[in-house]
Amino acid sequence: MAEIIKIYPENPNEREIEKVVKALRKGAVIIYPTDTVYGMGCDITNNKAMERIARIKGIKLAKANFSFVCSDLSHLSDYTRQIDNSTYKLLKRSLPGPFTFILDGNNSLPKVFKARKTVGIRVPDNNIARELVRELGNPIVSTSIRDEDEVIEYTTDPELIAEKYDKLVDIVIDGGYGMNVASTVVDLTDGDVEIVREGLGDIDLLY
Repeated sequence: MAEIIKIYPENPNEREIEKVVKALRKGAVIIYPTDTVYGMGCDITNNKAMERIARIKGIKLAKANFSFVCSDLSHLSDYTRQIDNSTYKLLKRSLPGPFTFILDGNNSLPKVFKARKTVGIRVPDNNIARELVRELGNPIVSTSIRDEDEVIEYTTDPELIAEKYDKLVDIVIDGGYGMNVASTVVDLTDGDVEIVREGLGDIDLLY
C-alpha cells in the first residue's frame, strides 16, 4: 500500500520532505508533483529502484528515457560534458521551468545510462520537487505518469494516481492537481536548439 503524503507546494513541510528523502535513500519509488505532470521517481544512485520503475513502465531500463530532476544547475557538470557559454545562458533563462534539455552525458552517468551517451535534465518550477532533490543531495531519476486513456493522456488528480499505483509505488505525494501537458523536450547535443516535443514552456525563451 502506497503512503499518501500531503505537501503544500507554496511552503513544503520540512519534516515531510525529510520523511520522503529517507525513504528514497532506502530505495523507495515515489510519485510526486512537478511544474507539469506528476512524475514517478527514485534516487539516481539506486539501481534496484530504477529497475522497479522500468518494470512498472513495462520497459527495459537500458532503453528508458528517464530524465534527471535537479534542484538547480549545480548538478549539471556531475553528469554532462562541459557546455559552452551560450548553452549555459539558455539553460539559465529557461530553468527552473517546464523544459527537459537533452545534453551529452559524461563518464559519471550511472552505468545503466552510459550506452545512451545523452541525458535529459529537468529543473522543475515546483518547490516540492526541488526541495526533495536538495535534501537528497543528488538528482531524482524521473519519468512522467501517463494514462492509458488516449484522450486524457496524463492523470492530474493525486487521489486517482494513488488509487492506480497503490500497490506499485511506496509513496504518493499529494501536492495538489497536476497539469495534463508535459514538459517541452529540447535537444541541445548538436549545439543547435532542436525541439523534440512541444509541451508546456515558452518556446521564445530558447532563442
